[in-house]
Amino acid sequence: MLHKNLIAGDWLAGESEIENRNPSDLSDLVGLYAQAGSDQLDATLDQARVAQREWAAYGLERKQAVLMNIGNELMARAEELGTLLSREEGKPFAEGKGEVYRAGQFFTYYAAECLRQIGENADSVRPDIEVDVRREPIGVVAVISPWNFPTATASWKIAPALCYGNAVIWKPANMTPASAYALTEIIARQDIPKGLFSLVMGSGGSIGQRLVESPKIDAISFTGSVPVGKGIAAAAIQNLTKVQMEMGSKNALAVMEDADLDLAVTLALGGAFGGTGQKCTASSRLVVHEAIHDAFVEKLVAGTQAMKVGHALEEGTQMGPVVSQQQLTENLAYVDLGKSEGAELACGGARLNMAHEGYYMSPGVFLNTRNDMRINREEMFAPLTSVIKVADYDEALTVVNDTNFGLTSGIVTKSLAKATHFRRNARTGVVTINLPTAGTDYHVPFGGRGDSSYGPREQGKAAAEFYTTVKTAYISAGPV
Repeated sequence: MLHKNLIAGDWLAGESEIENRNPSDLSDLVGLYAQAGSDQLDATLDQARVAQREWAAYGLERKQAVLMNIGNELMARAEELGTLLSREEGKPFAEGKGEVYRAGQFFTYYAAECLRQIGENADSVRPDIEVDVRREPIGVVAVISPWNFPTATASWKIAPALCYGNAVIWKPANMTPASAYALTEIIARQDIPKGLFSLVMGSGGSIGQRLVESPKIDAISFTGSVPVGKGIAAAAIQNLTKVQMEMGSKNALAVMEDADLDLAVTLALGGAFGGTGQKCTASSRLVVHEAIHDAFVEKLVAGTQAMKVGHALEEGTQMGPVVSQQQLTENLAYVDLGKSEGAELACGGARLNMAHEGYYMSPGVFLNTRNDMRINREEMFAPLTSVIKVADYDEALTVVNDTNFGLTSGIVTKSLAKATHFRRNARTGVVTINLPTAGTDYHVPFGGRGDSSYGPREQGKAAAEFYTTVKTAYISAGPV
């Protein structure tokens, strides 16, 4: 079956199609997915502008009902759609199901936000004049989402965009089109204007580039790599298009001498290898106090070797395959790079031959690493983590902050003083205390510093800053 794009309100085939195969079992064809043509993108952009004006005029409760219906259906179908997500992306079923359910929560949260249309008012400095300040839709939003969280990341962009009255053109990652199609099918059945929401599957080099260069786009929300993000920003500035970008990171988990050792290892394992390490919040640097280093490493390596790698849908699988052959090749190249830099590969980091042909590798731990090594400077997006030994808390904080990125960081300690100092001085957008660096809530801001993020924060009420524009009105009632 060919899965089509949603173009200006109609399901249409494209100029070509791609296969979508299960990375856990390459013999499993998930489906065929259309690739949009440039003429289709032009048509859907034109219709989006018409639909956006109609949508913006909908009553608040009518908008609320649309978002609530989407969210409730996602949560009700979390097992079904989570299975599909895990089948095409490779994360274990529990993670896939949880992602779909969380995506539903994004929509129900923003359904409630539809009713929070409260502005500001003030007296003017001029007599008998009042000032009204409120937010209005930005217009047509391009959403460009990644493959590692194909439903959740897209939802935390799409839900607020619709909540605040915008039209959406969605270009998902080509490696996970099934999840994109499933979410689009749910949205398309709702009470929305024709062409308000469009799905344009296609390559980043053609459809994606044309989308970000279009003067008909008012805002672009992107999650992906730093090089691609910089290219989008360069293209967007030509039209003065508003941009929000979440890009890479090199997150550190600091383990202090007073840490609960078992907790620290559990947090490191989950943070480093959850989602096969394919998370922008992954704990890829483990900064460990020398007093606890050897005991921590012993338990970490043992825990890593004990992890069950397997088919994403098999019971008991703790880590699935990586998403593609290209990703696997890049991961293994980082293993070789780490060795060449002088790091010791304590375990893992090898391709695995399994019962099903797929992109499997064992989780790996590097020891005796320095923070200036490339494996500690570059985002690997792999089930690989590096241990960096430090002498004290001050050195740990320095290492944590010594990066071009700045998305998440964490510390494991029983000291309130250290935890407080770290929270205030870690130069990241998200800080965790005795928790993994991965895992965030949907009702509070998310984003980073440095090369990790650009533009307003995502999620929670902070999303309004990006998806709306401010209008200040001055009103003179005249004499009584």
